[in-house]
Amino acid sequence: MSVIRAANQHDVPAVLRMIHELADYEKEPDAVRNTPEMLQEVLFGPDPRVFAAIAENAAGQVQGFALWFLNYSTWEGVHGIYLEDLYVSPAARGEGHGKALLQHLAGIALANGYARVEWSVLDWNEPSINFYRSLGARPMDGWSTFRLTGAALTQFGTAVPAAVNG
Repeated sequence: MSVIRAANQHDVPAVLRMIHELADYEKEPDAVRNTPEMLQEVLFGPDPRVFAAIAENAAGQVQGFALWFLNYSTWEGVHGIYLEDLYVSPAARGEGHGKALLQHLAGIALANGYARVEWSVLDWNEPSINFYRSLGARPMDGWSTFRLTGAALTQFGTAVPAAVNG
């Protein structure tokens, strides 16, 4: 049985631990720069724009999390949820925590009149892709994710004419 609840400040260490586990799983173990202070601020600061849900087992042990934020559909004219990370500890997989977390987000979307819940998945992650398909989710064929980061972001962003920076 999975119990889903909103994350609280006491969950920050567990969420950060699972973020590191997820980075290991996604073959990027050195990519995480997040800290407890940073996570605390974005989730529980004065104007949070990032949210997290926690999956616990019947004994109250944290088994997984979903971290998400709002996006906006210009075509639909309403918000949606963008799921940044969904993670369930390996020992707890297959117990329904991932499905419960996604159902929780779908419920939030429906309750708030949001148009969709969407996320990205690595092309090689067949277990997750199969899981998402089993829930009725479908890939966005014909779309590719682009990212501007690091040196390219710095170079491009600092080349902005002064009149645009206001």
